[in-house]
This record gives sequence, structure tokens and C-alpha cells, in this order.
Amino acid sequence: MKPLFHKVPVKLQSSFSIRHDIRPRFDTIWHYHPELELHLTIRGEGVRFIGDNISNFSSGELILLGENLPHTWRCKDEYFAADSNLEVEAIVIHFLPDCLGKDILHLPEAYLIPKLLEKAKQGMVIHGESKDKLRELMFSAIDASGLDKIIILLSILKTLAEAEDYKSIVTGQHTLNKSTETDTIRLNKVYNYTLTHYKKEISLEEISEISNLSITSFCRYFKLMTKKTYYDFLIEIRISHACRALIEDKLPTEVICFDCGFNNVSNFYRHFKKVTGLTPLDYKRQYLQKI
Repeated sequence: MKPLFHKVPVKLQSSFSIRHDIRPRFDTIWHYHPELELHLTIRGEGVRFIGDNISNFSSGELILLGENLPHTWRCKDEYFAADSNLEVEAIVIHFLPDCLGKDILHLPEAYLIPKLLEKAKQGMVIHGESKDKLRELMFSAIDASGLDKIIILLSILKTLAEAEDYKSIVTGQHTLNKSTETDTIRLNKVYNYTLTHYKKEISLEEISEISNLSITSFCRYFKLMTKKTYYDFLIEIRISHACRALIEDKLPTEVICFDCGFNNVSNFYRHFKKVTGLTPLDYKRQYLQKI
């Protein structure tokens, strides 16, 4: 899916950007920017798209995204209800690789920073003590000014560079496809329509019409942009919702199967194992063991 270039607003008197957002939901479009992004979800649940990866997100997740790595966060359906009183909360820091000057990247004492920039290109989910320390630093950065703000950013970079308790997000370095405005509008229509209607059958005729392309052109275009077929994309979205439902443990697996858009249980089990490498029961057990 082609992302939209996003210009991150940075104040003239600042070398990097920090935001503390509280809003009804995350509703950003699929986009990228040259700044690295450190994203702490304080409150919120849904599905996130980073590079070629589709996964669930929840409160407490901390992610570092490398430069020009396409991404977006999409909240659960409940956040879009007319009578919803749900809110999301996040702290987001954007910084260019050389925001503190190009020379710092060449200092012998800072040899870990260029390595961090390379690791960030695949995206990083931060866990453990590193996450706890970074969370504290990010809260401190909100109201910091002057040299204190720079010192906190250096501390954040040091913690990230030394962190070993993280997991990469994308399987390989994501190949970025620049987009025109028409491409962006078209693919965000496909993206939003799929996330809204994934529970029902979506035919190629239907989704091609949404994108204003013939079926053949749409299939070729979508595969070129995403490196996967539209149905693979749809199945990954359904499985991500199934994973969340399994973790919440409120419904039997058979009910989750049909609620996520699958038309029979054996088909659901087959696709679940293909996407996650586990059966639904093993997935739930593995999650419970972690907590």
C-alpha cells in the first residue's frame, strides 16, 4: 500500500518534536516521514500497520520507527461508535537522525547511535526495563525546555541504543514506494473500507469498484504496492482481530471465527496457523504464559 509523505511539524526553536495527545481515536492515514518516531500508547487498542506487518496494539506499547518506514494506527470499531466515550492517549517524539548535528554520529563515543538507526529501519517494539525507563524519560520530555530537553533526548537515544529487550517488527527492510495524491486517496479508501467491513465477504468486484480500477488492474496494483494479494491482506486483518478476541477470552473460538469474517471453522484454523504459526489454543496459552 503506497504511503503518503507526512511533514512533521517542528517549532522553529526546537530541534525535535514531542506531542502528548488525548483524543477520541487514532485516525491517521498510511504515511511516512524522514523523522524517526518513538510512539508510546498510554491508552488505546486496535490494529497497527507498519511496513509489511499487521499486528494488534494495546495500552502500554512502545515502538520506535525508523526513517521513512510507512505506518498507521487504527482503533477498534468501538472507538468509532457515535455514542463512544473512549479516548486514546499517546506521547509521540519525532526526530531526524542528525537533529543534534551530523558530527555527533561520527563521535567514537556515539558509535551505538548509527547502529540504532539501522535497527530502527525494521521497527522496534521495546519491552522490559528499557520500556519503563523510556516511558519515564518521555513523560519528563513533555514539559522540558532548553538544555534539559536535549539532555533527555540524549538519554532516550542512549537507552534505545543499549536496549536488548526489543523485537523487530518488519521481516526485512521495507521498500518504500513514493506515492502521488491519487494513489494515496485510492489506497486509503481500500484500507478504510477493508477495516470497516472485514467481518463480511468482500469480493474483488466490490473492492475494485472502491478503488476505481478494473479487477485485473486492482490485483496487479495491490500486489505491486504491498507485496501480497488483497485476500492475503484481508485474512491478516481478520486474524489480527481474532488474536485480540482470543486474548480477551470472552467468546468461544468458534464464535470468534465467524465474528472475524471466516465462513467455516476449519478454514479459520488453517489461516490462523499459517499467519501466526500457532493454533488458536496455543496462541492463547502462549499469551497467558507471558503474563
